[in-house]
Amino acid sequence: MPQASSVLKRVLLGRPFRSDSLGETLLSKKLALPIFASDAMSSVGYATQEIMLVLAVGGLALYHFTWWAALGVVAVMVVVVASYRQNVRAYQSGGGDYEVATVNIGQNAGLTVASALAVDYVLTVAVSISSGVDQLTSAFNSLRPFKLEIVIGLIVLIALINLRGVRESGKAFAIPVYGFVIGILGMGAWGLFRLLMGDDLRAPTADYEVHHASAAPSGFLLIFLVLRAFASGCTALTGTEAIANGVPAFKKPKSKNAATTLAMMGAIAIAMFGTVTALAMKTQVRIVDPNEGYLVAPDGTRVTGQDTVVAQVAQAVFGRSLPFYFVAFMTMIILVLAANTAFNGFPVLASILAKDRFLPRQLYARGDRLAFSNGIIVLVGAALVLVIAFDADVTRLIQLYIIGVFVAFTLSQFGMIRHWNRHLLTERDTGERARMKRSRIVNMLGLLSTGTVLVIVILTKFTHGAYLAAIAMGILFLIMKLIRRHYDHVRVELRVKPEETKALPSRVHSIVLVSNVHKPVLRALAFARATRPDSLVALTVNVDDSATRKLQEQWDRFDIPLPLVIIESPYRDITKPVIDYIKRIRRDSPRDLVMVFVPEYVVGRWWEKLLHNHSAARLKSRLLFLPNVMTTSVPWQLQSAKGLTADEPQWSRPGSVRQGVDVAGRPLSESPRG
Repeated sequence: MPQASSVLKRVLLGRPFRSDSLGETLLSKKLALPIFASDAMSSVGYATQEIMLVLAVGGLALYHFTWWAALGVVAVMVVVVASYRQNVRAYQSGGGDYEVATVNIGQNAGLTVASALAVDYVLTVAVSISSGVDQLTSAFNSLRPFKLEIVIGLIVLIALINLRGVRESGKAFAIPVYGFVIGILGMGAWGLFRLLMGDDLRAPTADYEVHHASAAPSGFLLIFLVLRAFASGCTALTGTEAIANGVPAFKKPKSKNAATTLAMMGAIAIAMFGTVTALAMKTQVRIVDPNEGYLVAPDGTRVTGQDTVVAQVAQAVFGRSLPFYFVAFMTMIILVLAANTAFNGFPVLASILAKDRFLPRQLYARGDRLAFSNGIIVLVGAALVLVIAFDADVTRLIQLYIIGVFVAFTLSQFGMIRHWNRHLLTERDTGERARMKRSRIVNMLGLLSTGTVLVIVILTKFTHGAYLAAIAMGILFLIMKLIRRHYDHVRVELRVKPEETKALPSRVHSIVLVSNVHKPVLRALAFARATRPDSLVALTVNVDDSATRKLQEQWDRFDIPLPLVIIESPYRDITKPVIDYIKRIRRDSPRDLVMVFVPEYVVGRWWEKLLHNHSAARLKSRLLFLPNVMTTSVPWQLQSAKGLTADEPQWSRPGSVRQGVDVAGRPLSESPRG
């Protein structure tokens, strides 16, 4: 069974990498772009749509505000990209926003950022893949009933690809990401060409009417609605921080390559977002939130299903031709691959938090393929829970999405301002001081813009579901504080005092547990005698009088020169009588050490394990909680476990116990310890 699972693991994940080959997994800019920028680029697939969904609440008359909301999103994106280029140059360890906030503001601020980013990474996986499947079902409507199953399957598939390693995932994702960029920008170029040629581009829903449940807003409610649309459009900024968290994955010079990749990502994302928004407005796309209203066709029938904005624009530009399906397919792929940003960012963040003792230590180490495997598995589990709970509904999930990332953005920019202030106090070089001041101005603009968006998000989206993300962040914050408290308490308890370095137990009492006279027991007796304890007894529990009498007869027949202590168990329990016996020894001699040798045989097949009881495992789990008690397992591998026939060692034979031998098979009198 272990061999079968090992073979399956190698087939799925590949052969393990040596630790010294980590440098071979580092990324060039052309591979880092699809890995770290796929989330920001993929936002093009739904950012314009989210703006229009919100504005549709006010009817067709409010669609013209899409331009203003989109321009606001672009302005914020430019500032955020410029600000994060300063982060990348100043902090290259991969801690990103968490490190910036912790170093410059304090531990609680750092944990707030970490909580926000962790929640956002989980939501990135859920939202991106759910949105990608929406694109797929827009092109192939027959797949809509199976949306949740497809989402779950894709999450698992992306996880398996990432478990194979960062570099391999980059190679797998590079072509689809660049294909998406070509598809969107090519659609914009072809659409512009057709417009210049005098063609009338119209979306399939251009003649539809929007019906909504409430009256069109005005005054303050109108301002509130436009701000809410702007906040929804700011989902286009998600993933911008991923490069700052992934600087260690770049080839040298790390900070320069990361900053260049960040600038490339920003430019491409803005160009594609502008393309989709302009074409959506020009082709008169109509789309509405099913919870807020519905579309009515020219013949008066109510529309039950809607294609996405990108799908409608592509159909208006290309018709139902091959380029349409290419754009729809590439949009679906990029949205699915956007989850890869989270699969690279979350495990690194979790590893750093585990190193700082805020998360379990298991998340710190790399796996066989030099990826942070445990972090990937945790992310998959959380994302699956989320998509199942929300039925992979993008409109519901998107409400939770944006608050976390802008909490991280805002605290990070504030931390960077304090970073530059601190360094300006000690820097004397005039040129370097001028550079720092310019960087501080950029981060101030970043703080102003991201802080403003955060306030708008809280005001406009909190009651629509963002409060759930805030609650999740608070719970995760408390969990990390409790984990750190536990590790701190353990460290204090385990701290060695000078007087304890030479401390020895007064005496050592050894106990060999016996159920029968067979090879595992004889091996355990030999091991126990080789340790030269102050006292040694064989211990058995009487749960069956006839079996105990037979054991005593065997003991006498083999002439084993050790006392066999028999303790009674009227209720046929084995564990409690043994525990009580050991407790009596500890009570009589508190400074003494008790060593318990547990003989057990090992089977190799899964079904064989079902045929044997697990009393040894239960007993050892109880003994762990007794102070000054040590447990030693003495395994005897059966042929199914060994896989071959081997000669018995001298010290496992019955005569060895009578003569008294050490672990090398020599008489104790000739042992180096004798």
